[in-house]
Amino acid sequence: MKIARVICAAACALLAAVPAAAHHSFATEYDRTKPVSVTGTVSKVEWRNPHIWFYVDVKDERGRVTTWGFSGGPPAFLQRQGIRSSVLKVGDTVRVDGFRARDGSNNASGGKVTFADGRSVFTVSPGDVRPNEP
Repeated sequence: MKIARVICAAACALLAAVPAAAHHSFATEYDRTKPVSVTGTVSKVEWRNPHIWFYVDVKDERGRVTTWGFSGGPPAFLQRQGIRSSVLKVGDTVRVDGFRARDGSNNASGGKVTFADGRSVFTVSPGDVRPNEP
């Protein structure tokens, strides 16, 4: 009976650790000393847990396209803030202000998204660094 309790306790501890491993801290993934601001066209939106991801195609002066991936907050958090999955649509022209990934890739924290009509939304988790905030 004692062995069964120990096994059960160990299994519960492992299961409890799985969600924690899926979430990362802002400081682990992104560098607050490397702000980025890109303007382009939304090419893909992934509205699912643990974080939304959206992708923006950015053209340089020669017309070459670079795709940037932006991580946002959890869908449930964004929805509680009034931000629905329909806010970002493929084809939208947006400016995204965020912070570059520590690995130097074309990934960043989504931060603030500004649409062509001037509307803007913050797409990051609570506790993440927001661009243009002290």
